[in-house]
Amino acid sequence: MAVTNEKSVSEAIKYRRSVRVFKNEPIDEQKVNDCIHLATLAATSSNMQLWEFYHIVSADIIKKIALASFDQNGAKTAQQIVVVVARKDLWRKRMHANISFLKSQFGNKPEADYSTREKFALNYYKKIIPTIYTDFLGILGGIKFLAFYIIGLFKPIYRQARQSDIRIVAHKSAGLAAQNFMISMAAINYDTCPMEGFDSIRIKKILDIPSAAEINMIIGCGLRDEQGIYGERFRIPFEEIYHKI
Repeated sequence: MAVTNEKSVSEAIKYRRSVRVFKNEPIDEQKVNDCIHLATLAATSSNMQLWEFYHIVSADIIKKIALASFDQNGAKTAQQIVVVVARKDLWRKRMHANISFLKSQFGNKPEADYSTREKFALNYYKKIIPTIYTDFLGILGGIKFLAFYIIGLFKPIYRQARQSDIRIVAHKSAGLAAQNFMISMAAINYDTCPMEGFDSIRIKKILDIPSAAEINMIIGCGLRDEQGIYGERFRIPFEEIYHKI
């Protein structure tokens, strides 16, 4: 089992690598579950939390996922697997969850008694979110894009209102959660391997994931083998990617 001493945030970030080969040693299922809980604390656009996490502990299912992931070592040798799923299709459900939460925070009082700030918060979910997320075959998104473009000629306005834009928003939030998960795993000396190479249709069938959902990434989990990291870490020189203005 892994050493129990936890790393600091900086230490965990530096320790995290994409481990391609894991040891044939079990890892604690509850600890991985705890790291998934920490993943859900990630920043998320409008607090919509358009994500789901599939925690795979069955050896048989891991074998099927590995086969659908082109037999990558990061999946084939994983002791457990976490599949991060973007759920743009659940926006109405998550919107109403936010509205219910806000009302409970405001004391479940009559709306006439809401303060200006409270009304603004509720109207954000009741009016703005539906305006941005509602679409029909991409037609409404195109109309909104054109309308927002025209308005944007005169004042700043949010422009990402097409289906493709909202899809990107959901995946960005899911990616932030995935990073939370991997850093949390690194903090307890567990290793991960995020993978994008897989047959998404087969993975959905294996896990019974709805067709409207989209797999963000598959993360192999375990303890790094001595040959599990393929070489030294390479990063573009910082001065090439850092711009101080």
